[in-house]
Amino acid sequence: MIFRSATVAHEGFSPSLSEALDAFSPGLPLAVALSGGADSSALLVACAAKWPGQVVAIHIHHGLQAPADDFARHCAALCSSLNVPLAIERVDARPASGESPEAAARNARYGAFGAVVEREWPLRAIKDIAIAQHADDQVETMLLALSRGAGLPGLAAMPARWNRSGITYHRPLLAVPGQCLRAWLSKRQIDWVEDPTNADEQFTRNRIRARLLPALQAAFPQFRRTFARTARHAAQAQELLLELAIQDLALIGTPPAIKAVQALSTPRQANVLRHWLLLAHRATPSAAQLDQLLLQIAACASRGHQIHLKVADGHVRRLGAVLDYAAAHNPR
Repeated sequence: MIFRSATVAHEGFSPSLSEALDAFSPGLPLAVALSGGADSSALLVACAAKWPGQVVAIHIHHGLQAPADDFARHCAALCSSLNVPLAIERVDARPASGESPEAAARNARYGAFGAVVEREWPLRAIKDIAIAQHADDQVETMLLALSRGAGLPGLAAMPARWNRSGITYHRPLLAVPGQCLRAWLSKRQIDWVEDPTNADEQFTRNRIRARLLPALQAAFPQFRRTFARTARHAAQAQELLLELAIQDLALIGTPPAIKAVQALSTPRQANVLRHWLLLAHRATPSAAQLDQLLLQIAACASRGHQIHLKVADGHVRRLGAVLDYAAAHNPR
């Protein structure tokens, strides 16, 4: 672990942080997710200054690397200097079989947040939590999605606001470059922690950060702004597709009637079936699985035509006039 001191010579884009906070209006009191890195440290300091006495901090102790205890101590020292209450939550972030370390850590974090605020500050009734992902994180997320052939949900990248288990989460810094946050902290002589895994290029996100972002900066200096605009457009388009899927699912029924599905155009079939599988069964088909399902539905012109197709962890099959989904762990 490396502790970064105030060595950045200029504040650079610091007004962007101020503008981001000016536009940020969460419910109060507010919890801030604090890793100890520059991004979350800047967010906590700025929020504590804007809403004194109304901000708390949560540090998730993943226990995955040797300096994890040092991260926690640094967070405790920062919160003490700001007079901000801090809760430190230890979680088991070891990845399950087939799960990436990043996904395991993310799932552990979000699983802990709600429990922490309810246990530590029950009388404050905290319903809003701020996360410090910034413009570079958003670009990295979009590039990862593009590399995997993702559709609109991937291009929409990270939402600025969403709800989960009664908590409203906010990402108020998505328009702010990471360097701005470091410059902002440096001018105020506030130290932060550098996670050594951020330099490990075995992780795809780190390779994007180290190799692609500098190249994009050289070729397209405004790429963060234009990528953010693309993400907003994709998110709006995805909202329209969701509205259409809800309407079409009401038409075809649950479970879907095969003839009603066949009456829709192929893109609408794909859209509504994807929605049905996710909504009713928490199953997400691959592009190849969905294409094969559409072919099977198109060929389903007689009673004798059967469908039994693997989708996600289960199977879509024909039951008379309708489609059914049987999860692998709960066959019917």
